[in-house]
Amino acid sequence: MSAVETVDDQAGAQQELPFAMVYGQAVMEMPLDLYIPPDALEVFLEAFEGPLDLLLYLIRKQNINILDIPVAEITRQYMGYVELMQSVRLELAAEYLVMAAMLAEIKSRMLLPRSAEVEEEEDDPRAELIRRLQEYERFKAAAEGIDGLSRVGRDVVVPKLDAPEARVRKLLPDVALEELLMSMAEVLRRGDMFESHQVSREALSTRERMSDVLERLKGGGFVPFVELFTAEEGRLGVVVTFMAILELVKESLVELVQNEPFAAIHVRARAE
Repeated sequence: MSAVETVDDQAGAQQELPFAMVYGQAVMEMPLDLYIPPDALEVFLEAFEGPLDLLLYLIRKQNINILDIPVAEITRQYMGYVELMQSVRLELAAEYLVMAAMLAEIKSRMLLPRSAEVEEEEDDPRAELIRRLQEYERFKAAAEGIDGLSRVGRDVVVPKLDAPEARVRKLLPDVALEELLMSMAEVLRRGDMFESHQVSREALSTRERMSDVLERLKGGGFVPFVELFTAEEGRLGVVVTFMAILELVKESLVELVQNEPFAAIHVRARAE
């Protein structure tokens, strides 16, 4: 077998592709008795969104004044459409039947003979229907106006463009020496506001100092008042010693003696 015959066989195999696949089986030829059921295609020339939409269509089609509706003729045309709907889609005829009953009621009220007095007292039977039709007509006109506006994705395309790549250049601040010194002074001032020191308690007891004073006065003689204080202990030691002497005087354990005004004060332990 030559190479030319092999290519021809491959080309013939490609041309013999199935025309269609029906239930998993390949159909190689067009069937001669192709049957198309009558309900395979349905065409609806007019589509209405409800009974009011249908009534408004019938009124506009005949160029009828909405304030002077010929109920008999409109009811006849309306019932013809309802019968068509019942033959095609029964589930869609329910709300239309309610409007048909309303039209029949209006028609019967207009056909009944009434006196002039009753006509003056009663309103036009078509008044409620006319009011609903006018209201529906306003909303439908507003909806058509909104639908005519430009819509993003349908009439208007919003362009999208990526922003160019930009590099940020950081500018260094130009600070004068005076501003730096002022900032430093402000930092120091705020630091002084939070300055604190820790106070430590010295281990000096008034009771222990009272025992020390009594120990120094144990001989029974007079001891100068100033000799009971130790200058090396500082102000706190002087205060503790003075408090100890006052407590001893209060408890009548020591006595203070002064020979004359402004003379030296002496301290002596009291005899038991």
